[in-house]
Amino acid sequence: MKDFKSLLFILLTILCYIIAKKMYAKYTNPLLIPIVTSTTVIMIILVNLHISYEKYMLGGKWINLLLGPAVVSFAYPLYEHRATLKKHCLSIFISVFAGTVIGLFSGVYLSLWLGLKKIIMLSLAAKSVTTPLAMSITSIIGGIPSLTVVYVMIAGISGSIVGPFILSILKIDHPVAIGTSYGIASHGVGTAKAAEYGKIEQAISSIAMTLSAILASILIPFLIKLILK
Repeated sequence: MKDFKSLLFILLTILCYIIAKKMYAKYTNPLLIPIVTSTTVIMIILVNLHISYEKYMLGGKWINLLLGPAVVSFAYPLYEHRATLKKHCLSIFISVFAGTVIGLFSGVYLSLWLGLKKIIMLSLAAKSVTTPLAMSITSIIGGIPSLTVVYVMIAGISGSIVGPFILSILKIDHPVAIGTSYGIASHGVGTAKAAEYGKIEQAISSIAMTLSAILASILIPFLIKLILK
């Protein structure tokens, strides 16, 4: 029975995503990105059927385990566009460093400004890092990994929804700028969004996401130690 439920939840998740993706292809709108619509539908189903998160994760955990390999797969577009990466390596690194620092300080100091509990602040610190690494970082600094996942999802989804409007208003159309923006602000979800612009944007977003994760994993422990003194 347990195995049947696991399979059922896996199929439910995949089916919702496929339907959401087809709907997004037909009605291209930032508010209808597949990860938003499919997640919303699954939440409605679980709430109405009184299915707990723990029960859903009997099958959902297997999809969750694929996050790591999915991030590694981004290496292929990097290899394809390595010449572009070499050409713009300095500007990409400077942008990623600035974006990572701003992302870290904004999350932590917003928590302090709002008077949130220490455990919530620690969970919020890694909000701008791709999920697998964000959970590991949060565990190390003493936060709640499951809470961090929520913040990471909010950052990724909101960036993918608002990103097109901001880029349009600021008239940013350079592939490197677009890819870097999505990679830093919205990590994996942003990289999927960047792929809609083109392969170069996807490749740049991948490297921005990866560099941001590396820098964040180094900076966050020092930042938290400095603030909590």
